[in-house]
Amino acid sequence: MAATGDAEETQLQEMEEEAMMENEMESEEEEGLGIENSDDEIDDSSEDEKENEAEIQRLEEQLSINAFDYNCHVDLIKLLRQEGELPRLRKARQKMSELFPLTEEIWLDWLKDEIHLTEDQQNREKVYELFETAVKDYICPEIWLEYAEYSIGGMGLPGGMEKVRSIFERALTAVGLHMTKGATVWEAYREFENAILATVQPPPGSVPTREQQELLNAQLERIHTLFRRQLSIPLMDMDGTYAEYEEWSDQGVSDTVSQKYKRALQQMDKSKPYEETLMIAEPPKLAEYQTYIDYEQKEGDPARIQIIFERALAENCLVPDMWAKYTKYLDRQLKIKDLVLSSHDRAVRNCPWTMGLWKNYLLALERHGADHHTISDVFEKALNAGFIQATDYVNIWEAYLDYLRRRVDFSKGESTLTLESSRELEELRAAFTRSLDYMKQDVEERFSESGDPSCTIMQVWAKIEALHCKNMQKARELWDSIMTKGNAKFANMWLEYYNLERSYGDSLHCRKALHRAVQCTSDYPEHVCEVLLTFERVEGSLEDWDAAVQKTETRLNRVNEQRAKVTEKEAHVARQEEEKTEQRLRAKADKKNQKKGQKGSRPGEKRKTEDKDYEDEWGEESEQPPKRHRGEGDQGFRGGGGGAKEFMETESGLFGRRAPPGAKRGQQVAPATVWKTQEDDPELRKDDCSVFISNLAFAMEDPEKRLKKLFEPCGPVQSVRPVYAAKGFRGYCYLQFEGKASVLEALKMDRQEVEGRPMFVSPCVDKNKNPDFKVFKYNTNLEKHKIFISGLPFSCTKEQLEELCKDHGTIKDIRLVTNRSGKPKGLAYVEFGDEAQASLAVLKLDGTVLQEHTLSVAISNPPRRNTADKPGFSRPVGAMMPRSMVYGSRGKGRTQLSLLPRSLHRQTGSESKAENGTAPKPTGGASGDAGIEAQAKPLSNSDFAKMLFKK
Repeated sequence: MAATGDAEETQLQEMEEEAMMENEMESEEEEGLGIENSDDEIDDSSEDEKENEAEIQRLEEQLSINAFDYNCHVDLIKLLRQEGELPRLRKARQKMSELFPLTEEIWLDWLKDEIHLTEDQQNREKVYELFETAVKDYICPEIWLEYAEYSIGGMGLPGGMEKVRSIFERALTAVGLHMTKGATVWEAYREFENAILATVQPPPGSVPTREQQELLNAQLERIHTLFRRQLSIPLMDMDGTYAEYEEWSDQGVSDTVSQKYKRALQQMDKSKPYEETLMIAEPPKLAEYQTYIDYEQKEGDPARIQIIFERALAENCLVPDMWAKYTKYLDRQLKIKDLVLSSHDRAVRNCPWTMGLWKNYLLALERHGADHHTISDVFEKALNAGFIQATDYVNIWEAYLDYLRRRVDFSKGESTLTLESSRELEELRAAFTRSLDYMKQDVEERFSESGDPSCTIMQVWAKIEALHCKNMQKARELWDSIMTKGNAKFANMWLEYYNLERSYGDSLHCRKALHRAVQCTSDYPEHVCEVLLTFERVEGSLEDWDAAVQKTETRLNRVNEQRAKVTEKEAHVARQEEEKTEQRLRAKADKKNQKKGQKGSRPGEKRKTEDKDYEDEWGEESEQPPKRHRGEGDQGFRGGGGGAKEFMETESGLFGRRAPPGAKRGQQVAPATVWKTQEDDPELRKDDCSVFISNLAFAMEDPEKRLKKLFEPCGPVQSVRPVYAAKGFRGYCYLQFEGKASVLEALKMDRQEVEGRPMFVSPCVDKNKNPDFKVFKYNTNLEKHKIFISGLPFSCTKEQLEELCKDHGTIKDIRLVTNRSGKPKGLAYVEFGDEAQASLAVLKLDGTVLQEHTLSVAISNPPRRNTADKPGFSRPVGAMMPRSMVYGSRGKGRTQLSLLPRSLHRQTGSESKAENGTAPKPTGGASGDAGIEAQAKPLSNSDFAKMLFKK
């Protein structure tokens, strides 16, 4: 027995020496911390040291201003470790650990540095405490392995063996179910037990004593148990463990173990696709982890659900939504106090800016019976966390006040409260007072708003005073204060006060409240008047009824007068705008007529004048003509009822405008500029199967062929109808599919770049039938999950912007804002997975510099569209008419020239010119009847054609 004990002690000493040798070998590879560096390492120059010291001081000053700067903490620790500043490094790590959970890399560096300096038992206990802190931050197999290996070094101390086994068991509980890394912990545990087995085996050829045999059998059973436990858990490379067990076991593998192994193997096969997806996915892998979590929740194993949540959080520790889902699961399913509270604490340390996590933490503390001092400390930390919205402070105060209210026992009334309950009630009232002061001073000073415009905190306080404390006087004082904060004009606020008086007050104060409401309400005065009359009908006397009727009639008459004045004022403004518009149009027309008159008065420049007229009329088009939907008076494009072989021009046809100089009568400008009437037949066109394409390059060659090929992946294309002018393609066209489903696919190609310009694709809608249709596709309201970035360099790409923003959350979409020609404006919208990620990105990115450009970042809140574009907007009838309705079916002409052929045009003065195809008024003679008929009825394209070809 003594010989066996000596052999075991000798073996333990050998294991300790091996562990110490390994630590010494690792220490030679480490840098800094006062440990001698390798000979081949280059010494830093004095200048580098000065620069590093200056940078260290800068980082320390920055942290003194903002202690929650995570990246600043990381940079400071790296520099101090590089310089070997052990005391300052330890202090920096401790400060960061107090504010944030540390990552696996930071913890391993810290632990290894401290292990190298450990010599005595007292320091070893400090390292044990450091390990205990490390394993609480994240579920990390590597840290648990390091912890177990370090504990082996103290195995020779009293209780050392039990301590090592205890740490291994805790490690298996924490990470033993980790499908990819859990097997390493199991194997390390078995290796340790196998080493112990070697120490208890008797020497070869000797007969073990009874005590030795019992000790040997107990050790063998431990290893058997470890194999059986591991084989019952789905882990990667299970077949290798099973083969090892078969080889190691003298008795073979029992049927029970084989059955458990097969079940675990089946479970592993089900989970393997999810693990493989995680392996090939790019960080942050949120979608892949969420899919895996959903699968495990359907399976219903709490331990496996917990481990997959922990794995997701280890890689996405700054995602508030993931923490919220995890803590919610723990609160509702596991309900284990230590696990729940530690997870809530880790959540708020990782994402301190998220109010919802703090609120849930307070509820969890109260739910698990935490003492009042602990809950108050957590609440104070929440106030100092730096929320990004004023409403967050209102919500956290409401959660804390609810907790304080629940502490007070109101079951016997305020007059019979115990001393303790009275003290708690006074604390509640003091907290309400402090919350109002905090919102008025701190929150308003920071956000320029209180975050509580409806005074919900004061309303709750008033209800508590009225319901529990029976103190209506205090409740009325609070409501008076609420009304003085700009809420007296809202009917719902008066009705809330009225309901409070109705429930806990008296009829006198109800009547006073309603009379004040009638006098002050401006949003729904009719409703308040109706409530007053109903109240008097039920409870009032005749005098009260008469007074109420008189007051409501007087108030409603005054309201109607005010509304009439406002309506009259709006109408007056609309008339003024209409008159200004008419004056501008008249002045513009007179100016053009005057210029044409000057050109016609130069007989020696006839040819030059014709060329100039041609240039004016057929000059370079604007960069992009206005979008013309079908049904907007585009008669020249639609065609009008000729035979099947009859041809007509589109937009700029021979009869729509004067042909270019030199064109012969009846000659077509180009084959591409005409369409067969049967193709333009409205019955053959289908708006619901068509799209309108615009902002195309004028220089596009064969747009019909190019666009047909471009949109063929969306579905079979029936026809492409490009719109041409005399000088060529106008940059827009209509494209019709054979089926409606293709339109949805085509709309997805909106703003796709074609020949260096963003192509606009929109539905083909008849705006005469759908006047409220809007093509604008982007939201104009506050988008809390999206950020707006301005000040970008014009050379910035989507890839560069994604690289800049990806560290702050899951990026769903990036849109660089460009003008119609595709040139960037230096603006962008970045959509994140949720509001918290967008808010974090604003905090981190605002003011950063990209390519010498300082970026301005804010939550997306696009300006509202012009009020005149909204349905129901009141404006003059003339102003609401499109230009085509004011000036005829083809709109106002560019040069105001008559469309009457020169051969039929008789100059009688400057007033004899016709507009929109109407013949000039004859001066008399035989042509009088024809002139009167022409003036009464506008001439069509067909009439002009007959008149032109009569010669």
